[in-house]
Amino acid sequence: MWMVLGVLAIGATLFNLYTFSIGKDYKLPMALALSLTALTVCADYSYLSVWVEAEDWSALADVIPGMGRAWWVLTSISILLNMLPIFLERMRKQA
Repeated sequence: MWMVLGVLAIGATLFNLYTFSIGKDYKLPMALALSLTALTVCADYSYLSVWVEAEDWSALADVIPGMGRAWWVLTSISILLNMLPIFLERMRKQA
């Protein structure tokens, strides 16, 4: 499930940037993209909790260190890309 939500979050982010680039209202796609990003992280956390319940410590030890860093990086990129239209719009208004 987290993979599907992740792909949808990427698609919504691209749609957000496209919507801004053609001059349409981008706020709904931005909210959708950020929401899908949050749901992706929640779904992955739920997936990992199954391993905890199964006491599969070796799987957790293999996955958690890299996955934690990856989620921080990917979530940060998602936030920056989805907020980019706001910053660009402000720069246009100031110029």
